[in-house]
Amino acid sequence: MTGNESNVVARRGLMLVLSSPSGAGKTTIARALLEREAGISMSVSATTRSPRQGETDGKDYHFVDVERFHRMVEAGEFLEHARVFNNFYGTPRAPVEATLAQGNDVLFDIDWQGTQQLGQNPNAQNDLVSVFILPPSLEELYRRLSGRGLDSPEIVAGRMARAGDEMSHWPEYDYIVVNDDLDRSIDAVRSILAAARLKRERQADLAGFVNRLRGLDRDSGG
Repeated sequence: MTGNESNVVARRGLMLVLSSPSGAGKTTIARALLEREAGISMSVSATTRSPRQGETDGKDYHFVDVERFHRMVEAGEFLEHARVFNNFYGTPRAPVEATLAQGNDVLFDIDWQGTQQLGQNPNAQNDLVSVFILPPSLEELYRRLSGRGLDSPEIVAGRMARAGDEMSHWPEYDYIVVNDDLDRSIDAVRSILAAARLKRERQADLAGFVNRLRGLDRDSGG
C-alpha cells in the first residue's frame, strides 16, 4: 500500500524530519511511524564508519570509505552531510527524490545541523516538514539515558551536556512535540504527517481535479 491509494488526487511526497537530544524518544517514535503508516520509508544515510554487528549495507547505512564520501560531496550527491564523532554521514539525493516523485514520503532521523542543511537546500526545502522532540524535563531525560544501559556514565554525562545546545535549536522547526507520554507523542507526529500530506501545495494535480469536478475540462467549455 502506498500513501496515495486512498487519495484520488496525485501528490508529491514529503520529507519528514524528526530531531531531538539523545534519549528524548525520536528513534522510538520513528519506528512506530514506520510500522503504523503506509507510504513512508526511512532515509538510508551514507557513512564512513565501520558497520556494527548486525548492520547490513544498503539497509542500515550505505558504508563507504572517506575518499568515496568526499567524491560524493564534490559531485553534489548529498542533500545534507556532516562530520559526527570523526565519521562522516550524508543523505544521498537520488533515492530520496525518486521516492518523493512517486508520491511517497521519506522519514529522516537527523540532528539540527542536518535539518538546517535541508532547509537551505533548494532541492529539499519545499518538501521539508520538521518536528523537534523535547523531553518533559532534564531529570526525565537523564533517567531515560541512564536506564537504557547502553552507555557508560561518562557518555551519559556527555549526552546530557550536549542536550542543552541541541534543544536551543527548537525555534528552527515547524512543530514541537513534548514527549511526556509516548503513545500521545506518536499520535501527534502521525497527525502532523496526515496534515502535511493534505496541504494544498502537495496536491500535484489539484487544479486539474477541481476543474474536472466543475466540468471545465469538457469540450463544451463548461
